[in-house]
Amino acid sequence: MTELLADRIARHVRDIPHKLAVVDRRESVSYAEFWARVTRAAAGMRGMQRIAVLPTSDVGSLVAVTAAMRSGVGVVLLHRHLLAGQFAQVIELTQPGAVIAAPAGHRRLRKLGCENPVTNVDSDGPHGTACAQSELLVGITSGTTGEPKLFVRNQLSWARTLDRSDAVFDVRRGDRVSTPGVLDHTHFLYGALHGLTRGACVDLRPVAEALISSPTHLYSVPTIAWDVVRSGIGTVPSVREVLSSAARWPSSGRVALQTVLPNASLVHFYGASELSFVSYDRGVDPGAGTLFDGVDAEIRDGIVHVRSDMLFDGYLTRGGISGGPVDGWMTVGDRGSLEDVHGDMGGDTGGDTGGDMGGDTGGDMGGDMGSRALTLFGRDSETLIRGGLNVELTPIEAAALDIPGVDEAAVVAIADERMGEAPALAVVVDSDGPSVSEIRRALRATLPSPSMPSRILLLAGLPRTPRGKLDRQALGATFATQRATPETTNHIVSSPPS
Repeated sequence: MTELLADRIARHVRDIPHKLAVVDRRESVSYAEFWARVTRAAAGMRGMQRIAVLPTSDVGSLVAVTAAMRSGVGVVLLHRHLLAGQFAQVIELTQPGAVIAAPAGHRRLRKLGCENPVTNVDSDGPHGTACAQSELLVGITSGTTGEPKLFVRNQLSWARTLDRSDAVFDVRRGDRVSTPGVLDHTHFLYGALHGLTRGACVDLRPVAEALISSPTHLYSVPTIAWDVVRSGIGTVPSVREVLSSAARWPSSGRVALQTVLPNASLVHFYGASELSFVSYDRGVDPGAGTLFDGVDAEIRDGIVHVRSDMLFDGYLTRGGISGGPVDGWMTVGDRGSLEDVHGDMGGDTGGDTGGDMGGDTGGDMGGDMGSRALTLFGRDSETLIRGGLNVELTPIEAAALDIPGVDEAAVVAIADERMGEAPALAVVVDSDGPSVSEIRRALRATLPSPSMPSRILLLAGLPRTPRGKLDRQALGATFATQRATPETTNHIVSSPPS
């Protein structure tokens, strides 16, 4: 039977109670100390169905999340980019028993309309116990603007995801795992929890501080990888693996990081909040990705569809949970292709890397599934991924059109060396329309920072297809040819013919 997350951590509490479990910028706690705090927090959640957490990179946030997951209470994972209206919708739908945040986050929560945020809910006494079908996480995956879309994952789906991590990622008891991103990003939250299930020390500090302490693993996104390259820290030979996700990680970035982390295996994996793990690749020029064990994929009209035992339950709505997998299959709209690869791609990737935990969990990782390679071409919907965050394009366009004097607006994704992708805004203004700087000021008042366009271009007209639809490919080409144009200029560019 698959072991649930909290039970995996509990074994290390018994076996290595005095070993370091978590480090942040203010404190360090052993497994025994961490678990004692988890137990008190779990007792305080007794009788609750859900608890909302606005996490930062601190021990207290990880305690609150682990306590809920131990006791079978669903974690509503808030994030720092929520707008007031979005926050109100999330709270209305989820009805948490309390909203937890570090004291520094209370002011932000009150601005969002939360009257009584708390630092913890500690208490004495018994607590609930999670089962396989208990709700584990309610996350927000609609992007940084627009109406929140709440995905629901249960305990078993995460436990099976942990099994894949044990098989493919070489994290062992006694290792040191750096998770330098804020824990409201599920990639870093998962990385921290995975480290604890392996008996490792989890370092929540910023990457420049964490690397000084000789970590063995770095959970990363391409943005953080570039930060490491440009930090001037020098080589860090201790890192054995970099575990990266989010936007496409170009070979140029991988090569640059490899010079800083010369002994690290660079692993980039594709997945989604709804899908969990789908495929992974290794190296500086990896090509297509290997499907994780037990994952099947199909391409339907160019769109990737996935089937596995790690998929989410569905989206939380006023009418209940809906929009989940259909006949076991799910897609998030990414485009891609599959090809059969001769030989056993997965091989013995997992091997005995499980150490005390997984044993031979990975075994013959590839099997028949591992012989299929997945190549991704990008999201089919009007969404981009900026520094690991989904950013929807339509609400940015709507915000621009609300500005007096803006007649037309369109947003496209452009490549960004550090962030992976970024939104670029093209506008058509009337004769007395606003300048680029005025447009930027107006957008700052209404959009969260990840949705702010990295470039704004004034056009005489938007390029369109023969049927009158916006030609995003032509618009992207316009931005590519106007790289030298300062973004604060009022020069109006003639768009290319469609």
